[in-house]
Amino acid sequence: MESINRRKFLGVAALAGTGMAIAPPTVLGGEKNIIPMTLGDNDKPALLGGPKAHPDRFPQWPVYDSTEEQALLDILNSSKWGRLDGKATERFEQEYAKTVGTKHCLATNSGTSSLYTILGVMNLGPGDEVVMPAYTFVATYNTVVLNYALPILVDTDIETFQIDTDKMEKAITKETKVLMPVHKGGSPANIDKIMAIAQKHQLPVIEDACQAHLAEWKGKRVGSYGMAGAFSFQSSKHLNCAEGGAITSNDEDFIKACYRFHNQGQGGSADSYGAGKETRGTNMRITEFQSSVLLSQMTRLEVQSRKRWQNATYLTRLLNEIPGITPARLYDGVTNSAYHFYMFRYDKSHFAGMTRGRFMEAMRAEGVSCMVGYGHLNKDPYVLGLANNKHYLKIYGEKTMKQWLERIQCPQNDRLTEEESLWFTQNLLLGTTRDMDQIAEAVRKIQKNAGELKN
Repeated sequence: MESINRRKFLGVAALAGTGMAIAPPTVLGGEKNIIPMTLGDNDKPALLGGPKAHPDRFPQWPVYDSTEEQALLDILNSSKWGRLDGKATERFEQEYAKTVGTKHCLATNSGTSSLYTILGVMNLGPGDEVVMPAYTFVATYNTVVLNYALPILVDTDIETFQIDTDKMEKAITKETKVLMPVHKGGSPANIDKIMAIAQKHQLPVIEDACQAHLAEWKGKRVGSYGMAGAFSFQSSKHLNCAEGGAITSNDEDFIKACYRFHNQGQGGSADSYGAGKETRGTNMRITEFQSSVLLSQMTRLEVQSRKRWQNATYLTRLLNEIPGITPARLYDGVTNSAYHFYMFRYDKSHFAGMTRGRFMEAMRAEGVSCMVGYGHLNKDPYVLGLANNKHYLKIYGEKTMKQWLERIQCPQNDRLTEEESLWFTQNLLLGTTRDMDQIAEAVRKIQKNAGELKN
């Protein structure tokens, strides 16, 4: 049985590896002058019958090989599959704490679980408020609402796609219990300003770093600044085990409380359960299978991170030469962006009025896919429905919930998400310098022929 499983696994791995060999990082720092490509008169966009700008496939995700296979087989054959039975999770927690630069790490079964555990330990509940960005994945919002607290959605700094820290401070009230910035797209939010606001108002900071593996602010990795950081290891993430997460912290008592919460409110181990100290808990435990995959994936994490950073830096210099395309600005304190997404803005006035949707269609035809990205949580029916939720009306009252709808107006975020935002996914940045050239070439072809393309 083992040999059959092994052959199947290797076959799948070989197929996946066909499009995903990772070349050594290309050092781009010495390239000071970018010379834009010139397009020939007959070089039409693919939608108009021309050749694709990028005819080959971009690297696929995830990347894996026999390292992951052997790790999984080792756990399978050990018969110790749960975190309370084996040692893989404990080893991963030690390694990831070192990677982030914190004293402690607790692995969980998802990034959402990490946030939920953190807020549970902080005893967040009805009547409390959490200040967070409107531009984020819905999981950030969900973890607040699951505790029956009020999520206060803050407008976006449109140049960076990150939370607007000036508006963040204005959103604070006497009911605010937590500041929860998100390092969106893997790029650090304005940490210096956030920590200054937190200190001024004596509020804890929880970093939603679910997309920001190895991202740095002034040489120090995100997830190490606030009371705790939350990471995701979902299948699209740079560190990937399909579903998984982690909590990082320098506070030993806090991380112990997180362990108890994620372990049904109990301490101890498989041999000896200690009594819980809190009044709430649930099961957010990771498995040994997931932890073994994470340990294997970590062998590539640093190299892949450097490659994304180098390619993104090069691509930004190319795209900055194209009117109407504006890459998301990094704050001065950013010394590394994880680039989970490469985020940029599209201005149709420089493309003969061509809609963003048509631009995306033209890019796909060139062999370069892009997407709109996250929408506006402050206008999402799923979120707005909270104002009529019977439990929230019972807790807060109709007047407060109407005021909440007024408080979460985010005009800059509306403009960004409805008109301008676009993303490239992280796997594109694992390609070559030539791939980056071809992305820019696709944009220039489309711009040159925008008048014809828009019709």
